[in-house]
Amino acid sequence: MKVKRLQITFEKKKLVDISFEIHTSLALIGQSGSGKSLTIKALLGMLPQEMDVVLDVESDFELQRGKTISFVPQNPFTALSPLTKIKKQFFVDIQRVEKLFDELGLSLELLERFPPELSGGQLQRVVIAMALESSPKLLLLDEPTTALDPQTKEVIIKLLKELQKKEGFKMLFVTHDINSAKNLCQDMYVINKGTIIEFGNTQEILKNPQKSYTKTLINANFANRKFRE
Repeated sequence: MKVKRLQITFEKKKLVDISFEIHTSLALIGQSGSGKSLTIKALLGMLPQEMDVVLDVESDFELQRGKTISFVPQNPFTALSPLTKIKKQFFVDIQRVEKLFDELGLSLELLERFPPELSGGQLQRVVIAMALESSPKLLLLDEPTTALDPQTKEVIIKLLKELQKKEGFKMLFVTHDINSAKNLCQDMYVINKGTIIEFGNTQEILKNPQKSYTKTLINANFANRKFRE
């Protein structure tokens, strides 16, 4: 899938003007306000009408939210209705839900519970299952590990890698958490002030970043942490 051009403008001010290609898994990294979330919202068709959007996509599937593309939000605690049982928040047959729960290591007993009764890690896995219920071609993830502790974060990243192999979706992982991107994504694009400043293989960029902005992001993420391949 290739986004040949994405341009987002608000009141004649250009907020985002980028292009990128997703082969299998792509990390879009940058600081808050760099344009990461705007990019995801544009692909989902969720930007306010006041914003002017130019989106030119070359793909073998049409971008249809809830069908060919799905979304995993940052905070699992606000993604579900707290007063509705988990099983009532899915819209596909129970066999598909059970398959996803099995792949995500979730007990079927959780389907009878309400969201506040689950841990953060369990909730995030439920949200991922909901995103995958329609067997999407593209999974968009907006900082999905931010609200999780380090151990749970590692579990979620490992599950996403395994699910991608089983389900066959492409993945756009929007984050400022370079350590998670390192373990999940094949390619990396670095965005700053709405512009791509560096891109390539994730491991190669982490080993040999060319831009000072990229170096600053990496140093901030791996401060006091031993870098491992």
